[in-house]
Amino acid sequence: MKTQRPPSGGPLKRAVAVSLIALAIAVGLGLGVLVGSAKPSAAASLDPGQVAAAGSPTLLPPASSGGGETPSATSSTNPSSPTPTPAPTPVPTPKLVAAPLTGVLVTPAAAARHPIAVMIDDLSPARPQSGFSSASVVWQAPAEGGIPRYMMVFQENIPKNVGPVRSSRYYYIAWAAEVRALYAHAGGSPQALQTLRNKGNGQLVYNADEFRWGNSFWRVKTRFAPHNLYTDGKRLRGIAKSVGAKDKQVDAPWKFAPDLAQALRPRGGKIDFGYTANRIHYDYDWKSNTYLRSVTGEKRQTDASTGVRVAPKNVVIMLMKFGPLNDGSKKHRLEAQVVGKGVAWIATNGTTTKGTWKKASLTAPTQFFDGKGKQIVLTVGQTFINVLQTGSPVTLKPGKAAPADPPRGGLIPI
Repeated sequence: MKTQRPPSGGPLKRAVAVSLIALAIAVGLGLGVLVGSAKPSAAASLDPGQVAAAGSPTLLPPASSGGGETPSATSSTNPSSPTPTPAPTPVPTPKLVAAPLTGVLVTPAAAARHPIAVMIDDLSPARPQSGFSSASVVWQAPAEGGIPRYMMVFQENIPKNVGPVRSSRYYYIAWAAEVRALYAHAGGSPQALQTLRNKGNGQLVYNADEFRWGNSFWRVKTRFAPHNLYTDGKRLRGIAKSVGAKDKQVDAPWKFAPDLAQALRPRGGKIDFGYTANRIHYDYDWKSNTYLRSVTGEKRQTDASTGVRVAPKNVVIMLMKFGPLNDGSKKHRLEAQVVGKGVAWIATNGTTTKGTWKKASLTAPTQFFDGKGKQIVLTVGQTFINVLQTGSPVTLKPGKAAPADPPRGGLIPI
């Protein structure tokens, strides 16, 4: 009897194969579900830079007309990111204009300030004086017995302490009248006081006598009278307001131009002359384009209020006829021929030009002309005007011409 073998690949093999296929399908479906549920969205996982790189960022709608703030793309995708700070509104650059007495660029309000002229003592007990560094123009001329006196004219700057304040003279009123200044002083000659009574309400100047406005002046204890009377810009501006000296446009008496390029300025140069009891000396400094001032007893003349060296941009020397006033006071007061013309030297940018000064009337500006009759152009900045008796000696030493070749390295200073 023959034994029969079960056939290979029978029903048992088929059942196992079917079970394995079903198991594989089930496992694949399960893995697919797990992977699908774990996959993050692109918008949630990418930072703003990655979104841009992906090429398909979501754009947010613009803000509604209801005024509500639309969130930024950064805040919508990443709530923890800070809201960007708006850029500050740019501050406009203030408009600047030329100050009428110096040509310096200042605000329109500063350029319109009413000029203030103050009489200043120049005897040795009065030195060093206060106010020089803030003045637009400084006049100096002989007074009693030829002893000089200053008149500081302030326009765009409001000075700190100013003084010592001294008395008035008629010819100083004539110079202050060129800008109808508030004219501060302590008394004066009979001629000057009479003029101020008649024409000190704005016709020539606005009178600011210390005898009338004593609360705006004070005496210091560190000096003896009469060389100890002071005031300041704030109080002087207060007087101007009280007497009706209003701020408004001031006509410029002179023409101004910027500093000459440093490489073109001469090296050195000196100016020397004298008054009774005071000798004046200027050294030209080419680097700053100023004239460093020295006086008797002060090798380096300084402003006592600020400590700043006195160094104007322009120096003018005028020769003028002076004579005794004969006012019966026996104080040897002088009078001067302020209206007319005469010899003048004008120093600016290191070069001194001999020319002429001219003043057509009591209120007309004193102007300066070269030998050909052309008006001199001053350098932007402060001007010192020194008035001397006709025939007074003046020593001028010109500086050396600027180097023709640039310094080593080929760089020319400017």
